[in-house]
Amino acid sequence: MTVSIDLSGRVVLVTGGSRGIGLGITRAYVAAGAHVVTLARSAVEVLEPGTSHVQCDVRDPESVHASVDAVVAEHGRLDVLVNNAGGAPYALAADASPRFHDKVLGLNLTGPLVAMQAANAVMQRQEHGGAIVNISSISALRPSPGTAVYGAAKAGLDSLTRSLAMEWAPKVRVNAINVGLCRTELTGEHYGSDDSVAAIERTIPLGRMARPEEVGHVALFLGSDLASYVSGASVACHGGGEPPIFLSVVGTGS
Repeated sequence: MTVSIDLSGRVVLVTGGSRGIGLGITRAYVAAGAHVVTLARSAVEVLEPGTSHVQCDVRDPESVHASVDAVVAEHGRLDVLVNNAGGAPYALAADASPRFHDKVLGLNLTGPLVAMQAANAVMQRQEHGGAIVNISSISALRPSPGTAVYGAAKAGLDSLTRSLAMEWAPKVRVNAINVGLCRTELTGEHYGSDDSVAAIERTIPLGRMARPEEVGHVALFLGSDLASYVSGASVACHGGGEPPIFLSVVGTGS
């Protein structure tokens, strides 16, 4: 049996879809035949083939709803939403301001919720429904010192995924991906020199960080008909996880 994913004629909205992991997701959907609308705060100078772009800050509810309406007005449908926009700079929770925490929560939890609400309103009216894929993080599953509120927001996104999969069934499937470390244009900024990155990669069971297109392949599966009976799931995409620290201590003979 030959298994393939053909999303010809489908319309996909990817927040933060013009760079990094989001670009990997965008390219995966385009390769499957979908038209992808990327959404980000910044304009895109050169569009990827098979895409269009909408400028929008996901933390602005009115702008998010207007952007989804514009996508539907132009293309007549919305088949998949991928909530990828997110992130947070390093900041100790005791030192960060309430405004900082609000911004992190807005980008990683409230914004995705608003985007899901807007997409769901469209998908519920469509005969074929639709699918939502939330890009979560391994930070939702373990302590996240230095990005504590980000981890809490992603844990909240995982919880929303499970709850909304029940609320919005059977028309709309909702799933999440808990992404681990991934090589992007910001890898050096986050993790330091090539030597530092190599040392980090040696701790990952698969021996390296993910590539953006690998996350894209998981997102593509969850948004496709191959995952037609998958909803409310959180899929780990972290290369095997993080080995317990005691193993390295035991290994030194201490």
